[in-house]
Amino acid sequence: MISFVGAGPGAADLVTLRAVDRLAAADVVIWASSLVPEAVLAHASPAAEVHDSAGMTFEDVAAIYEAHPDAAIVRLHSGDLSLYSALQEQVDWCLAHDREFEIVPGVGSLAAASAALARELTVPAVAQTVIATRLPGRTAASMPAGDSVAAYAAHGATLAVYLSGARAAQLQAELLTGYAPDTPAAVVVRATWPDEQVHVTTVGDLAATMAATGARTTVLVLVGPALAGAAPRCLLYDPTYAHGHRRRSRPGTTTGRPR
Repeated sequence: MISFVGAGPGAADLVTLRAVDRLAAADVVIWASSLVPEAVLAHASPAAEVHDSAGMTFEDVAAIYEAHPDAAIVRLHSGDLSLYSALQEQVDWCLAHDREFEIVPGVGSLAAASAALARELTVPAVAQTVIATRLPGRTAASMPAGDSVAAYAAHGATLAVYLSGARAAQLQAELLTGYAPDTPAAVVVRATWPDEQVHVTTVGDLAATMAATGARTTVLVLVGPALAGAAPRCLLYDPTYAHGHRRRSRPGTTTGRPR
């Protein structure tokens, strides 16, 4: 079995119970030292054969899979596996080679950044949509036509921009095509790592803020009005709002179980 495991955003204790279980039982662990903290390996058995994939190609990783057809293998990926994880080509390899596999989701950097900011990214009457995207860079060929930060900035939703820390000026320029300069923004570098940086800024000051961090990788930029101050009250817990588990209360009364 090959277990593709999300290692979380950085902190070694932000992995799932299932991830810990798979690591403890693994005969072989493949991890990227450039993206996953070594502390996560503490969950693995001391007897496990460990490979660092930081300098490997896909073919190098696949060769390890081929060399251990009957082993319990854990392939550790940073964050969650649903975004920018290079997972799909490995799943396709497993399907083509009739290898049993599973996917163990992890805590993503988006959730970690939201926690660091203490801001919910969907706020009633402010923003109910989150868009995850990135700028085209060396991998520009992988961007479909019309898939751009500028295109999504026009929606005014909460925007999460990955893999774009090295192109701060370009990012700010594209965001300004849709967001006002005073729109709240945040720059989160290495969320949950010991050297985490969290900077609250605006779209108009974004490039300068990003440059001041000194970071070019592991940078997540969040933009949108949901990052502003006090939010309207959510209807879900409003006593005047009814749903399948609670009756609507009249003003001046308390809620409780009907007698």
